[in-house]
Amino acid sequence: MTTELRPQPLPGVMNIDAYVPGKGHAPAGVEKVYKLSANENPLGPSPRAIEAAQAVAAKLALYPDGAATRLRETIGATHGLNHSNIMVFNGSDEAIALLTRTYVGRGDEGIYSEYGFLAYPIYLRAAGATPVVASETGERTDVDAILAAVTPKTRIVFLANPNNPTGTYLPFEEVRRLHRGLPGNVLLILDAAYAEFVRRNDYEAGVELVAASHNVVMTRTFSKVHGLGGARIGWIYAPSHIVDALERVRDPFNVNAVAIEAGIAAMLDRDHVERSVSHNEKWLRWTTEELEKLGLRVTPSVGNFILVHFPGEARHSAVAADEYLSARGYLLRRVAAYGFPNALRMTIGTEDANRGVVAALSEFLKA
Repeated sequence: MTTELRPQPLPGVMNIDAYVPGKGHAPAGVEKVYKLSANENPLGPSPRAIEAAQAVAAKLALYPDGAATRLRETIGATHGLNHSNIMVFNGSDEAIALLTRTYVGRGDEGIYSEYGFLAYPIYLRAAGATPVVASETGERTDVDAILAAVTPKTRIVFLANPNNPTGTYLPFEEVRRLHRGLPGNVLLILDAAYAEFVRRNDYEAGVELVAASHNVVMTRTFSKVHGLGGARIGWIYAPSHIVDALERVRDPFNVNAVAIEAGIAAMLDRDHVERSVSHNEKWLRWTTEELEKLGLRVTPSVGNFILVHFPGEARHSAVAADEYLSARGYLLRRVAAYGFPNALRMTIGTEDANRGVVAALSEFLKA
């Protein structure tokens, strides 16, 4: 018996659980669908961003600016940052993956919180490193648990703040305490994808800590408040030595021309950003209160989504609720893979979508 020779993945690759995105399709026959499974902006992108993207169509034969200079300058001007410390990527996912590959190797360790983004362990395992999970307290990142998990092998710590799928956040004094407790050779990534939605006086996305440190990177995205998930644009603010390292290993032309122009227009349309934030603030509060009136527990969220917990019995489980809602065109996100087998994550949607989910769940719980 002969053994077929074929290329083999590196050790550990086939042990990685592939990332599964939120549901995008309702059962056959459902006419009106509300996709509330991917934390997308219910208002869509800025009209200016759409116009800018369309204007690029006639020039698609040309390569984009590989340094995305105008986009970096626009981000810098908007946030008051030096654009030389900004890099843009094909989504913040690419930035986080590249940071992991650049600073973490085989035999190293990386730490993330118990309910952190599922992509973190994927990036670590792909680099041959060991993912280390720090337990959370009250569905919120526990700084002491992270610091207790640090070993001489630790090379990177991921902190999603606010966190997905819980929607909870760490006050910035706690983030500073975490940073003070880390060795100087450990990279702290502050994943602030939902920063624009936070309306708390004790929250900060990470700009000041990056500026004052040599081992902190803040990542941001255009996919949430700017409504450009389909364009795939993310950016980082980082110390110069980290930017220098990433420039040596990033893909050439990693951000396409359509994304660059749409991103510039979206960043400049501050009115659209404010409308998006105001819409979310209103309906996050309303939806949370209405679901709690139904007897459901909702994890307090500062993002553009909520984590809704269901009773344990089978007829009112999260799986049963998901099937009930999907049959009526409301697509939420199952989060069993995150450790919440009896909860669903719901993106705050349009008024019709939010009211529809509450009405449907009211009927579901009576059934």
